[in-house]
Amino acid sequence: MSHKSFSKRHIGVSNEDQQKMLSTVKSNSISDLIDQTIPSKIRSCKDLSVGESMNERDYLSHIQKIAKKNKLFDSFIGQGYYGTETPSVILRNVLENPGWYTAYTPYQAEISQGRLEALLNFQTMISDLTGMELSNASLLDEGTAAAEAMLMFFHMRSRKQEKQGVNKFFVANSIFTQTKEVIECRAEPLGIELIYGDTDSIQLDSSYFGGIVQYPDKFGNVSSHKSFADKCHDNDIKLAVIADILSLVLLESPGSWGADVVVGCTQRFGVPMGYGGPHAAYFACREEYKRFIPGRIIGVSVDSYGNKALRMALQTREQHIKRAKATSNICTAQALLAVMASMYAVYHGPKGLKNIASEIHHKANALKLALSNAGINVLNKSSFDTISFKADLSILEKTLLDEQINIGYYNDEQIAVISVDETTCWEAINKLSRSIGKAFNCEININKENSFDITNARKDEVLSHPVFNSYHSETEMMRYLKKLENKDLSLTHTMISLGSCTMKLNAASEMMPITLPEFANLHPFVPLDQAKGYEEIFNTLTRDLCDITGFDSISLQPNSGAQGEYAGLMVIRAFHKSNNEGHRNICLIPSSAHGTNPASAVMAGMKVIIVNCDENGNIDVEDLKAKAAEHSENLGALMVTYPSTHGVFEESIIDITNIIHEYGGQVYMDGANMNAQVGLTSPGLIGADVCHLNLHKTFAIPHGGGGPGMGPIGVAKHLTPFLPGNPIVKTGGNNAIKSINSAPFGSSLILIISFGYIKMLGSSGLKNSTEIAILNANYLKEKLSSGFDILYTGPNGRVAHEMIIDCRGFKKDSGVEVEDIAKRLIDYGFHAPTVSFPVPGTMMIEPTESEAVIELDRFVEAMLSIREEIKEIEDGIYPKDDNVLKNSPHTAASLLNETWEHSYSRTKAAYPIKNLLENKYWVPVGRVNNAHGDRNLICSCLPIEEYQEEATI
Repeated sequence: MSHKSFSKRHIGVSNEDQQKMLSTVKSNSISDLIDQTIPSKIRSCKDLSVGESMNERDYLSHIQKIAKKNKLFDSFIGQGYYGTETPSVILRNVLENPGWYTAYTPYQAEISQGRLEALLNFQTMISDLTGMELSNASLLDEGTAAAEAMLMFFHMRSRKQEKQGVNKFFVANSIFTQTKEVIECRAEPLGIELIYGDTDSIQLDSSYFGGIVQYPDKFGNVSSHKSFADKCHDNDIKLAVIADILSLVLLESPGSWGADVVVGCTQRFGVPMGYGGPHAAYFACREEYKRFIPGRIIGVSVDSYGNKALRMALQTREQHIKRAKATSNICTAQALLAVMASMYAVYHGPKGLKNIASEIHHKANALKLALSNAGINVLNKSSFDTISFKADLSILEKTLLDEQINIGYYNDEQIAVISVDETTCWEAINKLSRSIGKAFNCEININKENSFDITNARKDEVLSHPVFNSYHSETEMMRYLKKLENKDLSLTHTMISLGSCTMKLNAASEMMPITLPEFANLHPFVPLDQAKGYEEIFNTLTRDLCDITGFDSISLQPNSGAQGEYAGLMVIRAFHKSNNEGHRNICLIPSSAHGTNPASAVMAGMKVIIVNCDENGNIDVEDLKAKAAEHSENLGALMVTYPSTHGVFEESIIDITNIIHEYGGQVYMDGANMNAQVGLTSPGLIGADVCHLNLHKTFAIPHGGGGPGMGPIGVAKHLTPFLPGNPIVKTGGNNAIKSINSAPFGSSLILIISFGYIKMLGSSGLKNSTEIAILNANYLKEKLSSGFDILYTGPNGRVAHEMIIDCRGFKKDSGVEVEDIAKRLIDYGFHAPTVSFPVPGTMMIEPTESEAVIELDRFVEAMLSIREEIKEIEDGIYPKDDNVLKNSPHTAASLLNETWEHSYSRTKAAYPIKNLLENKYWVPVGRVNNAHGDRNLICSCLPIEEYQEEATI
């Protein structure tokens, strides 16, 4: 293998270390270990055919050539996607910084204070601009956010409304086309009746539970919806508003005229279009809806020393706890993009944002006046950045394309739409006006004098918190970003061994191409011949993923694992309906499944039946067979994770899939654990019909502190016709289900990362990565078994790519619980493994193939040291209520306190093992009080005085 081989850079274990590790796990070779781990009946007998590996230099040259195949025309398309300028300080210090993009979702609050503060800034920004009391920390995109608003209203219906079967939802004709279709996709399986119309003519009554409008609308019109909001509330109807976030700098907030929920996208706050994503949507609402709001909420609490600390609030309403009773299946969101958007507001501040918005409006209004003066039928009375006019679209489109200009077209209405954005210059405006004049055979003259004509102008101040008024020089902004980054633990510090999360290397060469302008600045609705570079990537990636999974087709549209689940189940649903078996609505789900599984099934209109697991953690085949037989007439699907959520390749998997097929159901495989399959087996081999792939796990897209992610689905041939479509760009099958999210190919920009991962590893590198992931997990199992019970193993005593250690027995003799071990690991410089999933009181550990043996040994040393600390409590050396575990994590401030009244030394607290003397991560806060944060919910930035109080220790 060449020293320049990417595989050598990606896989952390050297050939020499592999031999030592194989000796530790008592196996003669990697092949022997795999034979002992994966059942022979599902082993692949052929090599992957994704091609030979490329070294990093050759790949970067290759991807740049592909990028050049995309054409960047002057873009005035708008329709929810806009050109924007990413400040270089944010590009360099956030998007291109592994300290930000390799962090995990902040479930461990103490080591996540930096990004939690950035996300709290995001929530504050959204609440301020929308005029609402509460905001979440991002959703996947604008279309799904709008659909989530509808679903929230539906689940909030009163008992009287439910009893009366109230199921109508008003949708304004003037919302974006792609948003309309996403709403339709979510409404149909739940029996929600959509009524389209105009706000001034719709006759509302008690048969409606909610409605949605857009502000400004798809044609650019700006009008207050106060009277319509009043009409809704008079009929006990809740109103959602889709609002352009930048327009709200100048326009009255929807909250000021009665909106119940405001949703939208923050893409134009410094996040590139990226041919559709990823972008951070937002969701803001009244505080009284706090128990129903979808997605994560960042809240303010206190730590064990009484200092302010941040955390994710109200988690009991989310899918990982509520499961089938959750109102949303959202898990991965768009944290990294929300951080970028919030920092755009921090950097520009309210004055800067107002200047940007005013300049955009000035240019759009100048163009509107020029077109109108030239006799063109402009349709807007009042607008912000978008103007619409009647035209012969066939002539206009050809003329503009010849000049390399894109605008928006509504063919049914013969209306052209032009959106001005932050990147639009006067030269582009003049070129556009000349081209339109050519199509209309008239002269159009632009007057650059200040043209400002905003109705419904905002009168209140926004973004008054000091965080938005303090960091406007690059030096100050750089230091603020670095201060936040330094509070957090990411892959730049240590391995993150979260089970079922696959925190592998996100290589620099995979990441670099996403900032190429030809990829980053392309609008998702350009004509396909302008996106030939993306087309080549999509075609190659889908072909490779089909080879890896054993499936016939792939849809790249779902932009998270949970979205993939929903898409796959909706495809299964469409298949059954095509066979006149739409009654097949029973979904069998093992009790050990991830919470998104039952939540997704319910959203897809299915009824969840839980299948038991046996004492070894495996699916109880007899229980499965009994329930499949009992529900045979209505069996729709089984959702199964493989290898299982307890880290074992279940021997009975073929029997399981055969049982489901025998009774007329389809098998949905959750691809969360695909990192143990690639090159060795596949969903197709085990008999699955559909599977989603977490590209942010197996295929190297970074987790970004809670997103972005991607969840493409692969399907067997009989399901191919039903893959999701898009109303604007042709995609999906011949009998496609409706769009799962707004963009036709999901978060296209980050698909380039997985494309690079596959190309640089090649067929053999992909297979070897899987083998080493399994070796690393079994190595940790052997090393940790001297101090911890391994909960589940396969028949040969092997685990797959992850394993579960049992911590439940410690409580009786020491009082130590699994949370104490998780927090104590922070003192050792480690992110805790997955806690209490899938079994309460346990830890699930997944090292991935990217970690070197020295890092694995460092983790083992920490865990065994903690086990000795537990034993010291068991032996009575330290009391149960005052020890290094119960008081962890320990901050520097607590150790510097003049008085020390604990039963153990400061050295034991901070430096329990010698290697910490060389490289110590200092946690910024003590253990966060979760209950306090939920009882005293604060989800926006506190007054600055709160931060200036002297810290207590």
